[in-house]
Amino acid sequence: MNILHGQNPATMNEKASSPMTTASQNANVTKRLQSELMSLMMASTPGISAFPNDGNLLNWTATIVGPEGTPYAGLTMKLSFAFPSTYPYTAPTVLFKTPIYHPNIDFSGRICLDILKDKWSAIYNVQSVLLSLQSLLGEPNNASPLNGQAAELWDKDPAEFKKHVLARHRDITDDEAGQ
Repeated sequence: MNILHGQNPATMNEKASSPMTTASQNANVTKRLQSELMSLMMASTPGISAFPNDGNLLNWTATIVGPEGTPYAGLTMKLSFAFPSTYPYTAPTVLFKTPIYHPNIDFSGRICLDILKDKWSAIYNVQSVLLSLQSLLGEPNNASPLNGQAAELWDKDPAEFKKHVLARHRDITDDEAGQ
């Protein structure tokens, strides 16, 4: 048995999983999300919004209005944000709740966007994620599609792509978005 300076190896990792550490992490996440909510409310950035669901700071419903000059212009999309206890060091889980036809979004609402995966950094926040997603609506990454048919139509037949967008889109209620 290898004991370092009289410490019991069985208790060396207790601090990492102790209730105090978890409580401290949760307090930091809560503080960060409260700050982000205030920033979002004060900024009133056109075309995006987000609020906690029923006062639960770890689950939010967000809204993006499709940018002008894109196939999504005038359409409103709802998304869900689920924040892990390790936020902002780990990306939130973000899903489109509104049915959407897009090269980088699958039919379950999962999103292929690097900043939500391997390029995530603690400098990102809800507002920057929403703005990135709004930008993605007009500039998909067709080199890395989740929906190959949508990527092909985007490039080859914009009018047909727009028909698919309108056929797939359906306004949903806040209750549906929070599920």
